[in-house]
Amino acid sequence: MGTNRRSFLKLSGLAGLGLMAPVLESSAAVQDKGKLKNIVKEAEKKYKPIFNMSGYAAPALDTVRLAFIGVGNRGSAAVERMSRIEGVRIQGICDVRAEKANAAKKRIQSGEHEAQLYTAGDTAWKDMCAREDIDLVYIATHWQTHAEMAIYAMEHGKHVALEIPAATTVEDCWRLVMTSERTKKHCVILENCCYDFFELLTLNLARQGFFGDIVHCEGAYIHDILNSFFDEEKRYDFWRLKENAHRNGNLYPTHGIGPVCQVLNINRGNRLEYLSSMSSADFSLRNKAKEMAAKDKRFESYLDKPFRGNMNLSNIMTHSGATIALQHDVSTPRPYSRIHMVSGTKAFAQKYPLPGKIAIGHDDFLTEDKLNELRMDHEPQIIKHIGELAKDIGGHGGMDFMMDWRLIDCLRNGLPVDMDVYDAASWSVIGPLSEWSVANGSKPIAIPDFTMGRWKENIVHDINLKTGGNTKVITL
Repeated sequence: MGTNRRSFLKLSGLAGLGLMAPVLESSAAVQDKGKLKNIVKEAEKKYKPIFNMSGYAAPALDTVRLAFIGVGNRGSAAVERMSRIEGVRIQGICDVRAEKANAAKKRIQSGEHEAQLYTAGDTAWKDMCAREDIDLVYIATHWQTHAEMAIYAMEHGKHVALEIPAATTVEDCWRLVMTSERTKKHCVILENCCYDFFELLTLNLARQGFFGDIVHCEGAYIHDILNSFFDEEKRYDFWRLKENAHRNGNLYPTHGIGPVCQVLNINRGNRLEYLSSMSSADFSLRNKAKEMAAKDKRFESYLDKPFRGNMNLSNIMTHSGATIALQHDVSTPRPYSRIHMVSGTKAFAQKYPLPGKIAIGHDDFLTEDKLNELRMDHEPQIIKHIGELAKDIGGHGGMDFMMDWRLIDCLRNGLPVDMDVYDAASWSVIGPLSEWSVANGSKPIAIPDFTMGRWKENIVHDINLKTGGNTKVITL
Protein backbone atom coordinates (compact mmCIF):
# COMPACT_ATOMS: atom_id res chain seq x y z
CA MET A 1 0.00 0.00 0.00
CA GLY A 2 2.84 2.37 0.91
CA THR A 3 4.59 1.76 -2.42
CA ASN A 4 1.37 2.24 -4.36
CA ARG A 5 0.62 5.45 -2.48
CA ARG A 6 4.09 6.84 -3.16
CA SER A 7 3.78 5.91 -6.83
CA PHE A 8 0.40 7.59 -7.01
CA LEU A 9 1.73 10.77 -5.43
CA LYS A 10 4.70 10.77 -7.78
CA LEU A 11 2.46 10.36 -10.82
CA SER A 12 0.08 13.01 -9.53
CA GLY A 13 2.96 15.44 -9.17
CA LEU A 14 4.14 14.74 -12.69
CA ALA A 15 0.64 15.20 -14.03
CA GLY A 16 0.34 18.52 -12.24
CA LEU A 17 3.50 19.67 -14.00
CA GLY A 18 2.16 18.56 -17.34
CA LEU A 19 4.89 15.93 -17.71
CA MET A 20 2.45 13.08 -18.29
CA ALA A 21 0.79 14.77 -21.25
CA PRO A 22 2.42 12.52 -23.89
CA VAL A 23 1.13 9.46 -22.02
CA LEU A 24 -2.39 10.86 -21.74
CA GLU A 25 -2.61 11.99 -25.34
CA SER A 26 -4.89 9.78 -27.41
CA SER A 27 -5.57 9.54 -31.10
CA ALA A 28 -8.64 11.72 -30.57
CA ALA A 29 -6.43 14.49 -29.26
CA VAL A 30 -3.99 14.51 -32.17
CA GLN A 31 -4.30 17.63 -34.33
CA ASP A 32 -2.09 19.82 -36.42
CA LYS A 33 -0.27 21.49 -33.54
CA GLY A 34 1.34 23.90 -35.93
CA LYS A 35 -2.04 25.59 -36.30
CA LEU A 36 -2.41 25.75 -32.53
CA LYS A 37 1.08 26.95 -31.60
CA ASN A 38 0.04 30.59 -31.26
CA ILE A 39 -2.86 29.95 -28.90
CA VAL A 40 -0.83 30.06 -25.69
CA LYS A 41 1.15 33.01 -26.97
CA GLU A 42 -2.04 34.93 -27.73
CA ALA A 43 -3.65 33.88 -24.45
CA GLU A 44 -0.68 35.24 -22.48
CA LYS A 45 -0.55 38.62 -24.24
CA LYS A 46 -1.20 41.68 -22.12
CA TYR A 47 -3.26 44.63 -23.30
CA LYS A 48 -3.84 48.09 -21.91
CA PRO A 49 -7.45 49.11 -21.31
CA ILE A 50 -8.84 51.99 -23.34
CA PHE A 51 -12.42 52.36 -22.12
CA ASN A 52 -14.59 50.12 -19.95
CA MET A 53 -17.56 48.87 -21.98
CA SER A 54 -19.04 46.99 -18.99
CA GLY A 55 -22.01 49.02 -17.84
CA TYR A 56 -21.53 51.55 -20.63
CA ALA A 57 -24.71 53.26 -21.76
CA ALA A 58 -24.36 54.48 -25.34
CA PRO A 59 -26.43 57.53 -26.39
CA ALA A 60 -30.09 56.58 -26.75
CA LEU A 61 -31.46 55.97 -30.25
CA ASP A 62 -35.09 56.87 -30.83
CA THR A 63 -35.03 54.68 -33.94
CA VAL A 64 -32.55 51.83 -34.33
CA ARG A 65 -31.58 51.69 -38.00
CA LEU A 66 -30.66 48.09 -38.61
CA ALA A 67 -28.79 46.04 -41.24
CA PHE A 68 -28.33 42.28 -41.55
CA ILE A 69 -25.38 40.29 -42.87
CA GLY A 70 -26.18 36.64 -43.54
CA VAL A 71 -29.84 35.64 -43.84
CA GLY A 72 -29.65 32.00 -44.79
CA ASN A 73 -31.12 30.61 -41.58
CA ARG A 74 -30.98 32.44 -38.28
CA GLY A 75 -30.55 35.80 -39.93
CA SER A 76 -33.75 35.52 -41.93
CA ALA A 77 -35.75 34.62 -38.82
CA ALA A 78 -34.21 37.64 -37.07
CA VAL A 79 -35.38 39.91 -39.89
CA GLU A 80 -38.95 38.80 -39.26
CA ARG A 81 -38.66 39.20 -35.47
CA MET A 82 -37.02 42.61 -35.63
CA SER A 83 -39.76 43.88 -37.94
CA ARG A 84 -42.19 43.27 -35.06
CA ILE A 85 -40.38 45.65 -32.67
CA GLU A 86 -41.28 49.30 -32.38
CA GLY A 87 -38.53 51.78 -33.23
CA VAL A 88 -36.69 49.50 -35.64
CA ARG A 89 -36.07 50.43 -39.25
CA ILE A 90 -34.47 47.74 -41.42
CA GLN A 91 -32.16 49.56 -43.83
CA GLY A 92 -30.21 46.76 -45.48
CA ILE A 93 -30.05 42.99 -45.97
CA CYS A 94 -26.89 41.33 -47.28
CA ASP A 95 -26.24 37.78 -48.40
CA VAL A 96 -24.04 36.28 -51.11
CA ARG A 97 -27.11 34.37 -52.28
CA ALA A 98 -29.59 36.83 -53.79
CA GLU A 99 -32.48 34.41 -53.32
CA LYS A 100 -31.86 34.30 -49.58
CA ALA A 101 -31.77 38.09 -49.30
CA ASN A 102 -35.02 38.38 -51.27
CA ALA A 103 -36.68 35.70 -49.16
CA ALA A 104 -35.60 37.45 -45.96
CA LYS A 105 -37.04 40.76 -47.14
CA LYS A 106 -40.37 39.08 -47.77
CA ARG A 107 -40.45 38.01 -44.11
CA ILE A 108 -40.73 41.63 -42.95
CA GLN A 109 -44.02 41.77 -41.09
CA SER A 110 -44.81 45.45 -40.60
CA GLY A 111 -43.58 49.02 -40.70
CA GLU A 112 -41.74 51.08 -43.27
CA HIS A 113 -38.41 49.46 -44.06
CA GLU A 114 -36.10 50.35 -46.92
CA ALA A 115 -34.34 46.98 -46.67
CA GLN A 116 -32.00 47.58 -49.61
CA LEU A 117 -30.45 44.32 -50.78
CA TYR A 118 -26.69 43.78 -51.01
CA THR A 119 -25.86 40.63 -52.94
CA ALA A 120 -23.10 41.61 -55.39
CA GLY A 121 -20.24 39.44 -54.23
CA ASP A 122 -18.31 38.50 -51.10
CA THR A 123 -17.56 42.09 -50.05
CA ALA A 124 -21.00 43.65 -50.55
CA TRP A 125 -21.39 43.71 -46.75
CA LYS A 126 -18.64 46.33 -46.57
CA ASP A 127 -20.64 48.69 -48.78
CA MET A 128 -23.61 48.27 -46.49
CA CYS A 129 -21.56 48.82 -43.32
CA ALA A 130 -20.13 52.03 -44.78
CA ARG A 131 -23.58 53.65 -44.92
CA GLU A 132 -24.08 56.50 -42.48
CA ASP A 133 -27.76 55.75 -41.87
CA ILE A 134 -27.21 52.47 -40.00
CA ASP A 135 -26.84 52.17 -36.21
CA LEU A 136 -26.70 48.40 -35.65
CA VAL A 137 -25.37 45.55 -37.78
CA TYR A 138 -26.78 42.09 -37.04
CA ILE A 139 -24.30 39.40 -38.16
CA ALA A 140 -25.46 35.81 -38.72
CA THR A 141 -22.87 34.44 -41.15
CA HIS A 142 -20.63 31.40 -40.64
CA TRP A 143 -18.24 31.50 -37.69
CA GLN A 144 -14.97 32.35 -39.43
CA THR A 145 -16.35 35.66 -40.71
CA HIS A 146 -17.88 36.95 -37.47
CA ALA A 147 -14.92 38.85 -36.03
CA GLU A 148 -13.82 40.46 -39.30
CA MET A 149 -17.31 41.76 -40.03
CA ALA A 150 -17.94 42.97 -36.49
CA ILE A 151 -14.63 44.84 -36.33
CA TYR A 152 -15.23 46.49 -39.70
CA ALA A 153 -18.74 47.54 -38.66
CA MET A 154 -17.58 48.99 -35.33
CA GLU A 155 -14.80 50.87 -37.07
CA HIS A 156 -17.47 52.40 -39.30
CA GLY A 157 -19.47 53.65 -36.33
CA LYS A 158 -21.94 50.81 -35.87
CA HIS A 159 -22.99 48.78 -32.85
CA VAL A 160 -22.90 45.07 -33.66
CA ALA A 161 -24.96 42.05 -32.65
CA LEU A 162 -22.94 38.95 -33.35
CA GLU A 163 -24.07 35.34 -33.69
CA ILE A 164 -22.27 32.66 -31.73
CA PRO A 165 -19.41 32.08 -31.30
CA ALA A 166 -18.26 35.68 -31.66
CA ALA A 167 -14.77 34.55 -32.75
CA THR A 168 -12.83 31.33 -33.30
CA THR A 169 -9.33 32.50 -32.28
CA VAL A 170 -7.88 34.09 -29.16
CA GLU A 171 -6.45 36.90 -31.27
CA ASP A 172 -9.86 37.76 -32.73
CA CYS A 173 -11.45 37.75 -29.28
CA TRP A 174 -8.92 40.41 -28.23
CA ARG A 175 -9.46 42.36 -31.45
CA LEU A 176 -13.20 42.52 -30.74
CA VAL A 177 -12.55 43.78 -27.21
CA MET A 178 -10.06 46.44 -28.18
CA THR A 179 -12.13 47.65 -31.15
CA SER A 180 -15.24 47.96 -29.00
CA GLU A 181 -13.30 49.91 -26.37
CA ARG A 182 -11.66 52.18 -28.93
CA THR A 183 -14.87 52.95 -30.84
CA LYS A 184 -17.25 52.87 -27.83
CA LYS A 185 -19.56 50.68 -29.88
CA HIS A 186 -21.37 47.74 -28.34
CA CYS A 187 -20.41 44.25 -29.46
CA VAL A 188 -23.30 42.10 -28.24
CA ILE A 189 -23.12 38.32 -28.47
CA LEU A 190 -26.46 36.87 -29.60
CA GLU A 191 -26.62 34.12 -26.99
CA ASN A 192 -30.33 33.36 -27.03
CA CYS A 193 -30.14 30.72 -24.28
CA CYS A 194 -29.52 33.47 -21.73
CA TYR A 195 -33.13 34.49 -22.40
CA ASP A 196 -34.76 31.10 -22.05
CA PHE A 197 -37.38 31.08 -19.33
CA PHE A 198 -35.85 28.60 -16.87
CA GLU A 199 -32.39 30.10 -17.31
CA LEU A 200 -33.75 33.58 -16.50
CA LEU A 201 -35.55 32.19 -13.44
CA THR A 202 -32.40 30.55 -12.08
CA LEU A 203 -30.43 33.72 -12.76
CA ASN A 204 -32.89 35.79 -10.77
CA LEU A 205 -32.90 33.22 -7.96
CA ALA A 206 -29.10 33.28 -7.86
CA ARG A 207 -29.11 37.08 -7.68
CA GLN A 208 -31.45 36.87 -4.69
CA GLY A 209 -29.28 34.33 -2.85
CA PHE A 210 -31.69 31.39 -3.26
CA PHE A 211 -28.89 28.94 -4.09
CA GLY A 212 -26.56 30.23 -1.38
CA ASP A 213 -22.93 30.14 -2.49
CA ILE A 214 -22.66 28.70 -5.99
CA VAL A 215 -20.38 25.64 -5.89
CA HIS A 216 -20.67 24.14 -9.37
CA CYS A 217 -22.46 24.74 -12.67
CA GLU A 218 -22.84 22.66 -15.81
CA GLY A 219 -23.84 23.49 -19.35
CA ALA A 220 -23.80 21.84 -22.75
CA TYR A 221 -24.65 21.85 -26.38
CA ILE A 222 -25.77 18.33 -27.21
CA HIS A 223 -27.70 18.25 -30.47
CA ASP A 224 -27.66 15.64 -33.21
CA ILE A 225 -27.15 17.76 -36.32
CA LEU A 226 -24.75 15.39 -38.09
CA ASN A 227 -26.83 15.03 -41.26
CA SER A 228 -27.05 18.80 -41.70
CA PHE A 229 -23.26 19.00 -42.05
CA PHE A 230 -23.64 17.40 -45.48
CA ASP A 231 -26.62 19.51 -46.58
CA GLU A 232 -25.43 22.59 -48.49
CA GLU A 233 -28.87 24.17 -48.38
CA LYS A 234 -28.72 24.22 -44.57
CA ARG A 235 -24.96 24.85 -44.26
CA TYR A 236 -23.72 27.16 -46.98
CA ASP A 237 -20.51 25.82 -48.56
CA PHE A 238 -20.58 23.02 -45.97
CA TRP A 239 -19.07 25.44 -43.44
CA ARG A 240 -20.11 23.45 -40.37
CA LEU A 241 -18.61 20.26 -41.81
CA LYS A 242 -15.33 22.08 -42.40
CA GLU A 243 -15.24 23.27 -38.78
CA ASN A 244 -15.72 19.74 -37.46
CA ALA A 245 -13.26 18.25 -39.93
CA HIS A 246 -10.36 20.50 -38.91
CA ARG A 247 -10.88 21.48 -35.27
CA ASN A 248 -11.05 19.27 -32.17
CA GLY A 249 -12.50 20.85 -29.06
CA ASN A 250 -15.64 22.52 -27.78
CA LEU A 251 -16.46 24.42 -30.96
CA TYR A 252 -19.80 25.79 -29.77
CA PRO A 253 -19.45 26.63 -26.09
CA THR A 254 -21.67 29.65 -25.58
CA HIS A 255 -25.10 27.97 -25.28
CA GLY A 256 -23.83 26.07 -22.27
CA ILE A 257 -21.50 28.57 -20.68
CA GLY A 258 -23.38 31.84 -21.27
CA PRO A 259 -26.26 31.33 -18.81
CA VAL A 260 -24.06 29.92 -16.04
CA CYS A 261 -21.51 32.71 -16.48
CA GLN A 262 -24.31 35.15 -15.76
CA VAL A 263 -25.27 33.14 -12.67
CA LEU A 264 -21.64 33.28 -11.51
CA ASN A 265 -21.26 37.03 -12.23
CA ILE A 266 -18.38 36.41 -14.64
CA ASN A 267 -16.67 39.66 -15.68
CA ARG A 268 -18.64 41.46 -12.94
CA GLY A 269 -17.09 40.45 -9.62
CA ASN A 270 -15.80 37.07 -10.78
CA ARG A 271 -13.82 35.71 -13.71
CA LEU A 272 -12.89 32.53 -15.58
CA GLU A 273 -9.32 31.52 -14.71
CA TYR A 274 -8.32 28.33 -16.53
CA LEU A 275 -9.69 25.25 -18.28
CA SER A 276 -8.77 21.68 -19.09
CA SER A 277 -10.34 19.82 -21.99
CA MET A 278 -10.48 16.36 -23.54
CA SER A 279 -12.28 14.84 -26.50
CA SER A 280 -13.44 11.32 -27.19
CA ALA A 281 -12.49 9.51 -30.36
CA ASP A 282 -14.59 10.07 -33.46
CA PHE A 283 -17.09 7.24 -33.80
CA SER A 284 -19.40 8.69 -36.46
CA LEU A 285 -18.13 11.72 -38.41
CA ARG A 286 -15.65 9.83 -40.58
CA ASN A 287 -18.13 7.03 -41.16
CA LYS A 288 -20.72 9.54 -42.30
CA ALA A 289 -18.18 11.18 -44.61
CA LYS A 290 -17.42 7.77 -46.18
CA GLU A 291 -21.11 7.10 -46.65
CA MET A 292 -21.66 10.47 -48.32
CA ALA A 293 -18.52 10.24 -50.46
CA ALA A 294 -19.85 7.02 -51.98
CA LYS A 295 -22.79 9.06 -53.29
CA ASP A 296 -21.18 12.45 -53.91
CA LYS A 297 -17.55 12.95 -54.94
CA ARG A 298 -17.48 16.38 -53.30
CA PHE A 299 -17.01 14.64 -49.96
CA GLU A 300 -14.05 12.50 -51.00
CA SER A 301 -11.63 15.23 -49.89
CA TYR A 302 -12.88 14.81 -46.32
CA LEU A 303 -11.83 11.19 -46.03
CA ASP A 304 -8.30 12.15 -44.95
CA LYS A 305 -9.40 14.82 -42.43
CA PRO A 306 -8.76 14.24 -38.71
CA PHE A 307 -12.34 15.07 -37.59
CA ARG A 308 -13.03 16.07 -34.04
CA GLY A 309 -14.03 13.66 -31.28
CA ASN A 310 -17.76 13.24 -30.86
CA MET A 311 -17.85 14.32 -27.21
CA ASN A 312 -15.79 17.14 -25.73
CA LEU A 313 -15.54 17.66 -21.98
CA SER A 314 -14.15 20.96 -20.71
CA ASN A 315 -13.73 21.84 -17.04
CA ILE A 316 -13.27 25.46 -15.95
CA MET A 317 -12.11 27.04 -12.69
CA THR A 318 -13.42 30.45 -11.67
CA HIS A 319 -11.87 33.02 -9.34
CA SER A 320 -14.62 32.48 -6.76
CA GLY A 321 -13.70 28.80 -6.52
CA ALA A 322 -16.83 27.59 -8.29
CA THR A 323 -16.30 25.12 -11.11
CA ILE A 324 -17.99 24.76 -14.49
CA ALA A 325 -18.30 21.58 -16.58
CA LEU A 326 -19.18 21.87 -20.28
CA GLN A 327 -20.13 19.19 -22.80
CA HIS A 328 -20.29 19.41 -26.58
CA ASP A 329 -21.63 16.73 -28.92
CA VAL A 330 -23.33 17.38 -32.25
CA SER A 331 -22.75 14.06 -33.99
CA THR A 332 -24.34 11.23 -31.97
CA PRO A 333 -28.06 10.45 -31.42
CA ARG A 334 -28.05 11.51 -27.77
CA PRO A 335 -31.23 13.49 -26.91
CA TYR A 336 -30.98 17.27 -27.10
CA SER A 337 -29.64 18.88 -23.93
CA ARG A 338 -28.05 22.10 -22.70
CA ILE A 339 -27.98 20.63 -19.15
CA HIS A 340 -28.08 24.05 -17.41
CA MET A 341 -27.31 22.95 -13.87
CA VAL A 342 -26.74 25.24 -10.90
CA SER A 343 -25.59 23.72 -7.60
CA GLY A 344 -25.24 25.84 -4.48
CA THR A 345 -24.95 25.43 -0.73
CA LYS A 346 -28.72 25.90 -0.29
CA ALA A 347 -30.40 24.67 -3.47
CA PHE A 348 -30.00 22.98 -6.83
CA ALA A 349 -31.55 23.44 -10.27
CA GLN A 350 -31.29 21.54 -13.55
CA LYS A 351 -33.27 21.83 -16.75
CA TYR A 352 -32.47 18.73 -18.77
CA PRO A 353 -34.04 16.17 -18.96
CA LEU A 354 -37.08 18.39 -19.40
CA PRO A 355 -38.79 19.99 -17.60
CA GLY A 356 -36.54 22.03 -15.32
CA LYS A 357 -36.38 20.96 -11.66
CA ILE A 358 -35.38 22.76 -8.49
CA ALA A 359 -34.44 21.06 -5.20
CA ILE A 360 -33.69 22.37 -1.72
CA GLY A 361 -32.15 19.12 -0.47
CA HIS A 362 -30.50 16.00 -1.83
CA ASP A 363 -33.90 14.35 -2.43
CA ASP A 364 -36.23 17.28 -1.81
CA PHE A 365 -37.41 18.43 -5.24
CA LEU A 366 -40.11 21.08 -5.31
CA THR A 367 -43.51 19.85 -6.41
CA GLU A 368 -45.02 21.36 -9.53
CA ASP A 369 -47.26 23.56 -7.40
CA LYS A 370 -44.33 24.78 -5.28
CA LEU A 371 -42.26 25.41 -8.41
CA ASN A 372 -45.08 27.47 -9.90
CA GLU A 373 -45.28 29.48 -6.66
CA LEU A 374 -41.54 30.09 -6.89
CA ARG A 375 -41.93 31.29 -10.46
CA MET A 376 -44.72 33.65 -9.48
CA ASP A 377 -42.60 35.16 -6.71
CA HIS A 378 -39.24 35.31 -8.51
CA GLU A 379 -39.92 35.45 -12.23
CA PRO A 380 -37.82 38.24 -13.78
CA GLN A 381 -39.63 41.34 -14.98
CA ILE A 382 -38.61 40.75 -18.59
CA ILE A 383 -40.63 37.52 -18.65
CA LYS A 384 -43.64 39.16 -16.99
CA HIS A 385 -43.41 42.05 -19.42
CA ILE A 386 -42.75 40.37 -22.75
CA GLY A 387 -42.70 36.58 -22.18
CA GLU A 388 -46.15 35.69 -23.53
CA LEU A 389 -45.73 37.88 -26.60
CA ALA A 390 -42.32 36.31 -27.17
CA LYS A 391 -43.85 32.84 -27.12
CA ASP A 392 -46.43 33.92 -29.68
CA ILE A 393 -43.87 35.47 -32.03
CA GLY A 394 -41.47 32.56 -31.55
CA GLY A 395 -37.83 31.79 -32.08
CA HIS A 396 -36.80 28.75 -30.03
CA GLY A 397 -39.87 29.04 -27.85
CA GLY A 398 -39.65 32.80 -27.51
CA MET A 399 -36.13 33.27 -26.20
CA ASP A 400 -34.91 34.61 -29.56
CA PHE A 401 -37.53 37.33 -29.57
CA MET A 402 -36.84 38.30 -25.95
CA MET A 403 -33.14 38.60 -26.81
CA ASP A 404 -33.84 40.84 -29.81
CA TRP A 405 -36.43 42.94 -27.99
CA ARG A 406 -34.12 43.45 -24.99
CA LEU A 407 -31.25 44.60 -27.24
CA ILE A 408 -33.43 47.14 -29.05
CA ASP A 409 -34.94 48.37 -25.78
CA CYS A 410 -31.47 48.93 -24.32
CA LEU A 411 -30.32 50.86 -27.40
CA ARG A 412 -33.48 52.98 -27.55
CA ASN A 413 -33.27 53.87 -23.85
CA GLY A 414 -29.52 54.35 -23.63
CA LEU A 415 -29.06 51.42 -21.24
CA PRO A 416 -26.07 49.10 -20.78
CA VAL A 417 -26.49 45.85 -22.70
CA ASP A 418 -26.91 42.53 -20.90
CA MET A 419 -24.11 40.79 -22.82
CA ASP A 420 -21.17 43.02 -23.68
CA VAL A 421 -17.94 42.51 -25.59
CA TYR A 422 -16.17 40.96 -22.58
CA ASP A 423 -18.86 38.28 -22.45
CA ALA A 424 -18.58 37.78 -26.21
CA ALA A 425 -14.83 37.22 -25.88
CA SER A 426 -14.66 35.17 -22.68
CA TRP A 427 -17.47 32.80 -23.70
CA SER A 428 -16.21 32.36 -27.27
CA VAL A 429 -12.53 31.89 -26.37
CA ILE A 430 -13.39 28.54 -24.79
CA GLY A 431 -13.36 27.15 -28.34
CA PRO A 432 -9.70 27.72 -29.28
CA LEU A 433 -8.45 27.18 -25.71
CA SER A 434 -10.17 23.79 -25.59
CA GLU A 435 -8.54 22.89 -28.92
CA TRP A 436 -5.12 23.57 -27.45
CA SER A 437 -5.84 21.60 -24.29
CA VAL A 438 -7.18 18.60 -26.23
CA ALA A 439 -4.10 18.61 -28.47
CA ASN A 440 -1.79 18.77 -25.45
CA GLY A 441 -3.01 15.91 -23.30
CA SER A 442 -5.66 17.96 -21.48
CA LYS A 443 -3.13 20.34 -19.99
CA PRO A 444 -4.73 23.33 -18.30
CA ILE A 445 -4.55 26.67 -20.06
CA ALA A 446 -5.18 30.13 -18.62
CA ILE A 447 -8.27 32.00 -19.82
CA PRO A 448 -7.45 35.61 -20.71
CA ASP A 449 -8.96 38.35 -18.57
CA PHE A 450 -10.61 40.40 -21.30
CA THR A 451 -11.72 43.01 -18.75
CA MET A 452 -8.04 43.63 -17.92
CA GLY A 453 -8.67 43.61 -14.19
CA ARG A 454 -11.84 45.65 -14.22
CA TRP A 455 -14.00 42.62 -13.36
CA LYS A 456 -13.22 43.36 -9.71
CA GLU A 457 -15.20 46.60 -9.84
CA ASN A 458 -17.69 45.99 -12.68
CA ILE A 459 -21.31 46.09 -11.52
CA VAL A 460 -23.62 43.13 -12.13
CA HIS A 461 -26.05 43.98 -14.93
CA ASP A 462 -29.72 44.51 -14.13
CA ILE A 463 -32.29 42.11 -15.59
CA ASN A 464 -35.41 43.47 -13.90
CA LEU A 465 -36.32 46.40 -16.17
CA LYS A 466 -36.10 49.06 -13.46
CA THR A 467 -35.56 51.39 -16.39
CA GLY A 468 -36.48 50.92 -20.04
CA GLY A 469 -39.03 48.31 -20.99
CA ASN A 470 -41.09 50.84 -22.95
CA THR A 471 -40.40 49.46 -26.43
CA LYS A 472 -43.63 48.05 -27.82
CA VAL A 473 -44.28 45.00 -29.95
CA ILE A 474 -46.12 45.66 -33.19
CA THR A 475 -49.30 43.61 -33.35
CA LEU A 476 -50.50 42.26 -36.69
